[in-house]
Amino acid sequence: MNNIPVMKVGIVAVSRDCFPASLAKNRREALVKAYAAKYDAKDIYECPITIIESETDMVNALEDVKKAGCNALCVYLGNFGPEISETLLAKHFEGPKMFCAAAEESQNDLIDGRGDAYCGMLNASYNLALRNVKAYIPENPVGNAEECADMIHDFLPVARVAYGLANLKIISFGPRPANFLACNAPIKQLYNLGVEIEEESELDLFESYQKHEGDSRIAAVAQDMADEMGYTRETRPAMLEKLAQYELTLLDWAEEHKGYRKYVAMTTKCWPAFQDMFKFVPCYVNSRLMKQGIPVSCEVDIYGTLSEYIGLCVSQDEVTLLDINNSVPHDMYDESIRGKFDYKFTDTFMGFHCGNTCSSKLSANKHLSFQRIMARTHPQDWCDGTIEGDIIPGKITFYRLQSTADNKLRAYAAQGEVLPVATRSFGSIGVFAIHEMGRFYRYWLIGKNFPHHGAVMFGHYGKALYEALKYIGVDPKEIGYNQPEGVRYEDENPFA
Repeated sequence: MNNIPVMKVGIVAVSRDCFPASLAKNRREALVKAYAAKYDAKDIYECPITIIESETDMVNALEDVKKAGCNALCVYLGNFGPEISETLLAKHFEGPKMFCAAAEESQNDLIDGRGDAYCGMLNASYNLALRNVKAYIPENPVGNAEECADMIHDFLPVARVAYGLANLKIISFGPRPANFLACNAPIKQLYNLGVEIEEESELDLFESYQKHEGDSRIAAVAQDMADEMGYTRETRPAMLEKLAQYELTLLDWAEEHKGYRKYVAMTTKCWPAFQDMFKFVPCYVNSRLMKQGIPVSCEVDIYGTLSEYIGLCVSQDEVTLLDINNSVPHDMYDESIRGKFDYKFTDTFMGFHCGNTCSSKLSANKHLSFQRIMARTHPQDWCDGTIEGDIIPGKITFYRLQSTADNKLRAYAAQGEVLPVATRSFGSIGVFAIHEMGRFYRYWLIGKNFPHHGAVMFGHYGKALYEALKYIGVDPKEIGYNQPEGVRYEDENPFA
């Protein structure tokens, strides 16, 4: 995926002039060694400059990490640290930054070998606030070399999200379908997040698609689609050429219109006029662009595709966007879930979309088909182009970032799993289970006015996602999660 950032964290050790600089230097070297032993050494760069009190030294360190190609920064308090120089370094570094500090090594070296960085972190945080500098502070920011290496590694997904959004353009083709006010997208918060938005019409997209007719690349893309879905020459559907033409249209548009931005995400109006004009549905193509790291949400859900892009940066893996769609029938729960999995009936639901989930995230029954919902109002052969199959079982994180009707950023995240239960339905669909989902659904998703679309990461990424949302400016009070049993939501009836 070349549409998400690759982070390189510059590690700068700082030292206060009344503490031995060797403490910071030796602890920095131990930290770098510990990181390389456990993770990919290409993630980090060791700045050789040990900053004392001098602002000139701070400038030298800043230039050094820039020259090394660092797009993220770790300010490492090897001892108490110079609160002015270290926070100026963070202020003037253009990119995500974090602070962590060295723990003391031994009870046998607490005179000249005591660094007092536990104390220094307090002054660092205070000075960051004075300068209005935002920095990531780990849960336990003071540790030994191995523990601080883990902190830096935990910072990577946070940094990818922050850097990615600061360099992202979302291209939308709209307007939204009728009756989809739920996907409203006040764009002010996009600008507040550093995201650019380019809003185009569906007519512009159709014009570009027509101009791609006869494109010499179509045959190769159609063959790649056939290979992905396991078609032979005899079974390959004719619609693949149309879908390949559309895929090339979107890819060319993204490249030609991203402007000065490094990364791009897209969202399209996929019905009802789409079928009338294009004579297919775009779902499968959306899934293929996701495989290339370019989210394409449907129904002009701008914050849906923003959420997908955040998930890409966090997980470095394909994500999907689903309707929080329908309840699990009682007979399915009784037959396939009760007594076999530790979930109440109200913990379960089905996540569904017409067919936008990557083939790699669908079970062996995946196949291309027509879009059944659209076929209720359109000729069936105009509705070909969706990918169907049950979503693979395993851990998931269900989440969304949304700008509310009154222009506030609000989010949710809940970890759960897709159960190995056959859905017996259509589309890209799975039986999902999240502990206390029923209360979460009522008191956060409904209570806080979220739309029906939620993004899905395939794994448990709640910790990284929560930190990333905080870092980009979401008020922690506006980040909801599935409260455990016995912990009430603010408006939950205590007598219910």
